[in-house]
Order: sequence, then structure tokens, then C-alpha cells
Amino acid sequence: MVEWIVKRAQGDRARVGTLAGMVCIVANVALCAAKGAIGVVSGSVSIVADAMNNLSDASSNIVSVLGFKLASKPADPEHPYGHGRYEYLSGLVVAALVLLIGVELVKSSVERVIHPEPVEFSLALVAVLVLSMVVKLWMATLNQKLGDRVESETLHATAQDSKNDVLATGAVLACAIVSQVTHINLDAWVGLAVGAYIGWSGFELIQDTVSPLLGQTPDPKLVKHIRDKIMSYPGVLGVHDLMVHDYGPGRKFASAHAEMAAEASPLESHDTLDNIEQAFRNEDGMIVTLHYDPIVTDDPKVADMRLRINAMAKQIDGRISIHDLRCVPGPTHTNVIFDCVRPSDLTMGADDLRRTLAQQVESEYPKSIAKITVDEDYVGAARE
Repeated sequence: MVEWIVKRAQGDRARVGTLAGMVCIVANVALCAAKGAIGVVSGSVSIVADAMNNLSDASSNIVSVLGFKLASKPADPEHPYGHGRYEYLSGLVVAALVLLIGVELVKSSVERVIHPEPVEFSLALVAVLVLSMVVKLWMATLNQKLGDRVESETLHATAQDSKNDVLATGAVLACAIVSQVTHINLDAWVGLAVGAYIGWSGFELIQDTVSPLLGQTPDPKLVKHIRDKIMSYPGVLGVHDLMVHDYGPGRKFASAHAEMAAEASPLESHDTLDNIEQAFRNEDGMIVTLHYDPIVTDDPKVADMRLRINAMAKQIDGRISIHDLRCVPGPTHTNVIFDCVRPSDLTMGADDLRRTLAQQVESEYPKSIAKITVDEDYVGAARE
């Protein structure tokens, strides 16, 4: 089914998401109808709750389809970065619906705990619940594989929701069997547990979908790929000040400073950076903007100073690094100017870091004044 959908969609991300959503809508509506009928006939609140969960899933699938459709809209003057974040918004709506249905299930189950009613057991009930678990397991596998194929958090959320449904339906089935054997009515309590589980799952999904909307740390694999690709070109000596902006799946923008020898031809260096930017656009579908950062490589004093100051920074925290070091001599002192990258989780604040490092530099080089710019780490773990 995965290959069929991808082939039918001709590899188009929006069409893959739409086809997957349509398949899930049909399956969820069918399961809702079957479970609803069995739940009403048997008088089981947990089965009715499970049926309502499937109806909620169908609604979520509709929202997902709309999200994929809207996210595929091209950029326009009002939205030059495209509409890719619609997919994240649709994922947020899906998560909110999951949370809402969980809350409603808890409420109805509490009422049944207070006012219990007998539950009728039948083979049809068992058959429907077992079939539901098989279908949901298939849907979870389908959405997980498609989500991996097109890198969609919405499809991953749908897959997780289907896995939750397998566990929830399994609990309902176990409850029905135990109640039949022991004559102990656990239906309302199981319905309560299922509702709480679904509600918690919705809360976690909300956290996962809100994160990219707020601006999360980029994938370490992506950061490494960008750095390695830039560094693979001749003449590039280092990369720093890397930033990655995510405007939705397939719409990532990045910027970085590329260190190159100041003694080399500026025109040749600039041409190299143009080639790198073009390679990212053609091979990765990503717009990367590079800043030419010349560094002195033929002055042994500056090279030695760079090593010493970098070692000082490492003594404070092994993840701290320096860049853009330059010396500006004057009649009374020499300005030692450089930037350092501060890890986002470093307990030492930017001002304290600047002050501590400046004291060490000025102690090592008495006739100098350290002028330090502290950069925040926007790609995680101060990889720069």
C-alpha cells in the first residue's frame, strides 16, 4: 500500500498526505459505525467511547488532508516563504481533537462509574474489536512508513494515534472478556483509563506540533550535513554562525559564515561560496546564504593567539569555541577582537562569560584589551 500510494502520488508530498488521509477516513468511519452499533447493543460505554475515538480520528484525517492541501500552495507576495507551516497547524488541530475526545471520554466514564449499567457480551463484540485492532495496526504502519518517506510530522502523529487506538481497543476487549469470566463490571473503569490515555496522548502531540511553530533546534543530522557540505569545498577553513529557519516541510532556509584565507583572491573565494549556495539549492532544495569571512593564515603570532584563546575558552566549557579573531594594534595597546559561541544550556551568562574570558586574555597579553562578542548557539550543542 505504501508503494501504491507513493506511485499514485508520483512522489508529490501533498498528494501522498491526501491519499493517506482518504484511506484513513474511510477506515475510521467504517470502524466507528461497527463499534458504535456493537456498543449501543451491548450497552458498553467503553466500546462506545472507542467508537467515538474513531470518529475523532476521521475528523483528524480530514484536517490533515486540508493541511496538506493548504501547505502545498505556492509562495505569494504576502507569504514569500510559502505556506508549509499549514501542515504544522493541521497537526496541532489533530492533537487538540485527540485531547478533546480524551476529556469527553473521561467525563462519560465517570458518569458510568457513578451509575453503572450491565454490559452484554457477544462473539460479534469480540470479532469487531479484534478486527479494529488489526485495521488500526495496519494504519499505524502505513502512516509511519509514509511519514518516514516524506518526512511528515502530521503522518507520524496519525501513526502514533493509531498505535494508541490499538492499545485502547485491546484494553476494552480485555475488559469485556474479564467481565464475562468473573462477572465483575470493569467497563466504566476501563473507559476511564482509555479516556485518560487518549487525553495524555493528545497533550504530548500538542507539545510535538507546537515546537516547530515556535522555532525548535534543527535536526543534528541536518546541521552536520550543512557543515560537512560547506567544509568539503576547497578553500573553506571553517564554518560558524550557522542558523537554520524552518518554514514548513521542504521549506528550510539557512545562513552561515564561511572562513576563508584572507590572502586568497576575494573574487575566487566569492565564486566558491556562490557554487556552494547553488549546490544546496539544486541538490537539497534548500536556500543557503553564505557570508565570506576572511581570516589571516600567514601570521604565526595571530595563529598562536587563536590557539591559546581557544584553549582558554575550552577550559571554561569544552563546547565553547571562538572565531573572527583579529588584532588591531595601537600606540598604547592592541585590541584583540573575536566572537565566541555560548552553548544555550551554559549556566554562565553571556556577560559573565565575556568578563571571564576577557580577564584571561588580558592577563595572557598584558598590553591588550579584549573586545568579545558572545554569540548564542542556534543549532544546539555549540557545534561551531
